[in-house]
Amino acid sequence: MQHLILVAIGGALGASGRHLANMAALRLAGPHFPWGTMFVNITGSLAMGLLIGWLTRRTGGSTNELRLILATGFLGGFTTFSAFSLDFAVLWERGAASGAVIYAVSSVFLAILAVFAGLWIMRIAA
Repeated sequence: MQHLILVAIGGALGASGRHLANMAALRLAGPHFPWGTMFVNITGSLAMGLLIGWLTRRTGGSTNELRLILATGFLGGFTTFSAFSLDFAVLWERGAASGAVIYAVSSVFLAILAVFAGLWIMRIAA
């Protein structure tokens, strides 16, 4: 239960940070391009790499609580793209380059297809 609470706290803070970044980008750049989303995806992925690299170097990856609140919680709430990017990097570094590419291409393509499917289903259900 303690681990779930750590993830929930981190997730709430990360989602709040994403919202603030999106609102700031909207005010600064306007609504014509998703600058806020792009910003959180890129900075969240950079932060994930820095965090996991630091945790691995400093602790050998054994600091579960820090990983849960910061990586799974905060960065997961800030952008799930950071988790996607880490999954890709892990596959790639394990030597599974083809698996990493298949994962990236299919995740992006199928996720976009799923959004369109959901929109289509809701439009015909109305």
